[in-house]
Amino acid sequence: MKIETKKWYRFMAPRLTVLVSTCDKEKRANAAPFSFCMPVSVDPPLLAIASAVKRHTLANIRETKQFVINIPGEDQLEGLWKCSEPLEKGEDEIAYAGLTPASSRIVHPPCIAECAAWFECELEWEKDAGDHVIIVGHVVNVEARDEFVMEDSGFNITAAKPLLHVGGHNFTIGERRVVAKAKT
Repeated sequence: MKIETKKWYRFMAPRLTVLVSTCDKEKRANAAPFSFCMPVSVDPPLLAIASAVKRHTLANIRETKQFVINIPGEDQLEGLWKCSEPLEKGEDEIAYAGLTPASSRIVHPPCIAECAAWFECELEWEKDAGDHVIIVGHVVNVEARDEFVMEDSGFNITAAKPLLHVGGHNFTIGERRVVAKAKT
């Protein structure tokens, strides 16, 4: 079956869904869900998100040069969805969604306490990309809740159940680990 070119990204699913928290120059918190997110470098540690041009998140990152990428789990799905609602600039989506802001260690935007892990970032660069802007952040601090860290410092997806966006209101839960057979 031929797929419309404008719907190509739906077949790049499921995609890890994150909550990006920011604040404006008056330190008013904001959070929005993103499924266009990926690591781009290990050394230096860089993460990228693609933001729609008119998002408050993009405006806040441009003002403050900082943001936090939070990894929500199944228990945060309803709060994540509430963060996608169009509120007025300056309204606190974190509070509106019933989530808990927590102080970040290095950057000003809060992390979201209920999330499994969070990456504090400082803006490295941005680039226009069609109907989105690619934002690359330099990761300056990483933290995770103890119950989601494995003995080898890996991410315990079985416990964290990260949200993976399929499309629209549809998500799947990352809760099963499979291991490839390695050649010896």
